[in-house]
Amino acid sequence: MPASVAPPSCAAPPSLRPYQQEAVRRVVAHFRGSSDPAVVVLPTGSGKSLVIAELARLARGRVLVLAHVRELVEQNHAKYLAYGLSADIFSAGLGRKEAGRQVVFGSVQSVVRNLERFAAPEHPRGPFTLLVVDECHRVSPAEDSSYRQVIDRLRAANPRLKILGLTATPYRLGQGFIYHRHHHGMVRGEAESFFQECVFEQPLRLMVKQGYLAEPRRIDAAVERYDFSALTPGTSGLFREEELNRVVAGHRATPGVIAEVVERARERQGVMLFAASVAHAKEILGYLPAGEAALVTGETPSIERERLIGAFKARELKYLVNVAVLTTGFDAPHVDLIAILRPTESVSLYQQIVGRGLRLSPGKRDCLVLDYAGNPWDLYAPEVGSPRPASDSEPVQVECPACGHANLFWGKRDGELVVEHFGRRCQGLVLSNRARPRAKSVNSTSTTPAMAQCSFRFRFKVCGECGAENDIAARRCHGCETLLVDADDKLKEALRLRDARVLRVAGMQLEATVNGRGLPRLKVTYHDEDGAMLSEWFALETPAQRAAFAAAFLREHLRAPGSRWSPRTPDEVIAEQRRLRHPDFVVGRKVGRHWQIREKLFDYTGRYRKAAEAE
Repeated sequence: MPASVAPPSCAAPPSLRPYQQEAVRRVVAHFRGSSDPAVVVLPTGSGKSLVIAELARLARGRVLVLAHVRELVEQNHAKYLAYGLSADIFSAGLGRKEAGRQVVFGSVQSVVRNLERFAAPEHPRGPFTLLVVDECHRVSPAEDSSYRQVIDRLRAANPRLKILGLTATPYRLGQGFIYHRHHHGMVRGEAESFFQECVFEQPLRLMVKQGYLAEPRRIDAAVERYDFSALTPGTSGLFREEELNRVVAGHRATPGVIAEVVERARERQGVMLFAASVAHAKEILGYLPAGEAALVTGETPSIERERLIGAFKARELKYLVNVAVLTTGFDAPHVDLIAILRPTESVSLYQQIVGRGLRLSPGKRDCLVLDYAGNPWDLYAPEVGSPRPASDSEPVQVECPACGHANLFWGKRDGELVVEHFGRRCQGLVLSNRARPRAKSVNSTSTTPAMAQCSFRFRFKVCGECGAENDIAARRCHGCETLLVDADDKLKEALRLRDARVLRVAGMQLEATVNGRGLPRLKVTYHDEDGAMLSEWFALETPAQRAAFAAAFLREHLRAPGSRWSPRTPDEVIAEQRRLRHPDFVVGRKVGRHWQIREKLFDYTGRYRKAAEAE
């Protein structure tokens, strides 16, 4: 067994559900062969505290369990005590700063201010061997963040420190997935992600189906909603409160919204309302039944906050209004109605909010979710890992033609057909043809077979020197390290040439025609805003011609590249032209009396205006 894990003690542990047992087993197996930081994904209400307690019980060396709020520190500590074992708490908010026992539950804010007590090499119990981070999506990529400071100090004392994160939402705004590889054999986040491996994930839909969580029932509101569609998040990725307040302050919809919430709540046990701003929350409180409702914000004094939350949990209050402060670390199982009166910047926040109502409780059938802000998120759909490119985009499954991996990208459907997706590279993991470490991390000690990300690229730019396909945003070729020619430089050079024509493409027309010998051809014509045109022709009669058409035209023009579409005639291409996109720019050169297309630029970003951006 690894140094950090020992055989079970003789104490009778609490009963773990099958998925919790499997999560523990996967973590132990991972750390037997690797020191790569790992992640376990468990939905809100699935019992992360019990998994943490079991792992802390099995650990041989010292264990530090970190959380960002004192409520989670207290919950995790209580589950460990249920084993009949003792552990310390290091949290200023809980009035305790103990760090002498083998297992310590602490708040990251208190620990980072007292690092000398956690990284002292002369400690009689030795250095920490296992660090567990609850709500690990809060671990920032920034090296000077509180979590990273703690990790660096613990690793300095023990380079083989095992680091495990647990979360219901493994993604961060602006970053996407917080881990690199998933145990199902796919790439999710960047190779440089701090957490390298997701070793176990329990889907929310399965938890509901198996009866471990209450079923969320989203109800379309019958009254007027708030319209937040014109708002855009700030540089932090979050909506600004002053802009939210401009939408909701004194909004005529609020009285009707709250009246509907109260009506829906007649047969409900506990109601949580999520407001857009403090002013909005105060207005909402004024419309709720007097003596049955309370408001909690970030400005609420700690003692008052505890009193109000205690009264709500004891069901002395039926309604609890809050402004972004009760999305994690809050446990009131009787909550069976969630009213969302604010936009959520990500599926992560949306899942955290709805998760407040999914725990089981006596007499609870389900949880009503009333959304008055038009949030687009699907509670069961995972984050794709990149920002939603358009409001009508949805997660779509795209099979890789090289390895067969079922990728999940943002895209668009026409019925069952995926007509567009925005994926760049296959997310599948395949056996590497070179014996190299699984991760670049200096802490990796993996002995399992080397895996690498599938090399197939759905969208790419080709290196002019070696022909390698590179990411559309790459500056150097991954094959020969040559500096890739910038799209702006290509356009600038073409514009200087007398025998070159550059079209800012405003549209593309397809036509079934014949050549001089009467043979069928597909004519593709590109035109700019002023009517200038360039054309090219393709034959599709033989397998070789169709293969050339797929390589020279379909590979770049497909809105859903990689799809298995093999048209056999020009008419088939024209009939399905909804599948095709036109380039942003086309560069032609004059050859004799005719123009010949030499370059087509897709996915252009640069100093030149595209036709679609015309004022």
